[in-house]
Amino acid sequence: MRHARRRIVRRVTRLAAVGGLLVGSAMVTRAVASEPPDASTAPRTLALIASGAGADLVSRLGTDRTAGHWVDSDGRPVVAVTDERTAEEVRRAGATAKRVRHSMSELRSATSTLRAAPRVSGTAWALDYRSNEVVVRGDRTVSGSDWSRLTGVAQGIGGFVRMERTGGTFTTRLNGAEPILSTAGRCSAGFNVTDGTRDFILTAGHCGPTGSVWFGDGRGDRQVGRTVAGSFPGDDFSLVEYANGKAGDGADLVAVGDGKGVRITGTGEPAVGQRVFRSGSTSGLRDGRVTALDATVNYPEGTVTGLIETDVCAEPGDSGGPMFSEGIALGVTSGGSGDCDKGGTTFFQPLPEAMESLGVRLVGSGRQDAAAGTSATAPPGAAAPGASAPGTGVESSTLLARLTDRRNVGPGLLIVAGSLVALVATRWIRAEADRKAYQRHYSATWG
Repeated sequence: MRHARRRIVRRVTRLAAVGGLLVGSAMVTRAVASEPPDASTAPRTLALIASGAGADLVSRLGTDRTAGHWVDSDGRPVVAVTDERTAEEVRRAGATAKRVRHSMSELRSATSTLRAAPRVSGTAWALDYRSNEVVVRGDRTVSGSDWSRLTGVAQGIGGFVRMERTGGTFTTRLNGAEPILSTAGRCSAGFNVTDGTRDFILTAGHCGPTGSVWFGDGRGDRQVGRTVAGSFPGDDFSLVEYANGKAGDGADLVAVGDGKGVRITGTGEPAVGQRVFRSGSTSGLRDGRVTALDATVNYPEGTVTGLIETDVCAEPGDSGGPMFSEGIALGVTSGGSGDCDKGGTTFFQPLPEAMESLGVRLVGSGRQDAAAGTSATAPPGAAAPGASAPGTGVESSTLLARLTDRRNVGPGLLIVAGSLVALVATRWIRAEADRKAYQRHYSATWG
């Protein structure tokens, strides 16, 4: 009986060791297989720090010696500089320097010349820091003669103005995260803000003029509020005052779907190359990257300047929806071209500028500036007007999700090593037991 128990114990130990080998191998294999093929696709929780470092350097060194900054694929700040002396200063500060021919002063002078030219609806331009160019785009509504005339203006500026034709049409995205409805159409609630006494929704200015009455609940049978201030064209923002004066519980959260929300901790300025998210009631949650800043768009309704250009898609109905990253509010959806099937370009009204102009701050935010390095635990989504959402969080992970976690490579290897030790030990114990049994048998046989 005692020998039978020993055999059972050894067998169970071997099975456990084999199981450990399988689990450990699965953890390592799946974790390695789930590694993103391109590290640039992963969220960068340090993007705000890198952006702030680049912005500080540009501000200190001046627009005659620099030509913008961006965040590279590794999340590090890069500053465009015009001379080697400035490049050395940038490197000493811990950032990467890229030598370029044209300073920010020259780039801005070019955009001023374009702005002074006769207005052509369906065109847009922005500063491409990485290529050190001003990129001018014309949509399909721009006639050949108008495009030729604008091309002549660009050639007069110099070879650093790049002309591009684009598919689709540059339009405001009227008709968002959570829909708000009025006689002017459908838009998205952006962010909940306050002046200290009353609460408001900050959304796009082209959604409707001052006095527009807005309804919610998707059926248009609950009055949300009324537009009390705004700016469009020129800028693209407006304030909708809540009918009861208050946004309600959870006003500092934005919904991400499935009853979850992300807390917005402050406002900030985006950096070229930074990953961002936006949400709208037409196309839902989408993400992409900032491609340019200080963009000008000539919509049919008028010209808007100082916009954020991104490669995030959007569609009609997404206007006014929130755009942010790492829990930091960045802007509200203005317009663009393309759609979410083919992709496109979307422009956003920067949030800090709008809030300063309107004299408001984020609900629940004691200060305006983003805390460096603050991160969201889930992709950002839409701000519901007056609606609350649970705090940030993720559902309990499944076993498969845990196995595929890249952080499990180390623990997986430990499990494999421990299982191998257990297998070797059980084999040694069995061999030793067999040797002793052999000795006992022959000792008894030969006396």
